[in-house]
Amino acid sequence: MYDRDTLRALIREKALRFGDFVLASGKKASYYLDGKQVTLDPEGARLVAEGILDLLAQTGMPDAVGGMSIGADPITAAVVTLSAVRGTPVAGFMVRKQPKGHGTNQYIEGPVKPGQRVVIVEDVVTTGGSSLAAAERAEQFGLVVDRIVAIVDRMEGGAEAFSRRGYAFSSLLTIRDFGIEPPG
Repeated sequence: MYDRDTLRALIREKALRFGDFVLASGKKASYYLDGKQVTLDPEGARLVAEGILDLLAQTGMPDAVGGMSIGADPITAAVVTLSAVRGTPVAGFMVRKQPKGHGTNQYIEGPVKPGQRVVIVEDVVTTGGSSLAAAERAEQFGLVVDRIVAIVDRMEGGAEAFSRRGYAFSSLLTIRDFGIEPPG
C-alpha cells in the first residue's frame, strides 16, 4: 500500500536541495529535486511504484508505462516489477532522446505495439517539456497516450501544458507538500 507521508519524507531527506540551480527547462530555481536519489533508492522505488499503481488502478490500468530515458527508466522498472508482484502486469517502454543509429533505429524500445494505451511517467515536472517530447515520440510510434503521471509537480506550467495538448495529468505530490509555494 502506498504511504504518501513516507514518500514525502524520503524526498525531503534525499532529493530536495536548496541553492541556485538551472533546471532542464532552462528556468532558474532556488531549489532542486533530484528524483534519481529517490527512484534509485530501494524504499523510494517501492513507494513510487505503489503510488503510481494505486493511482492507475483508480484511473484505469494502461497496457504499458514509460517515459524519456534516463529519468523515467527507474520509475518504469519499479512500476513494471511491482505490477507483476500485484498480479496486474503492466509492460514498460523507454523513449530514447535519439535513435541509436543501428538495429531497429527507433525512439521507442520495449514490448509495446501500436494501438496500445500507455502512461508517460516522470520524476519531476516543471514546464512539462520532457514528458511532452516522450508523449509525442510514443504517439509517432502509434501508442495512445492516456495520461502523464509524475512523482512531484513543481507547479510551474507543466499541468497547463499537458491540458493544452489534451493529456490528463496526475502527480503523487506537489511542491506545496514540501512547504514551497510555486512562483507566480
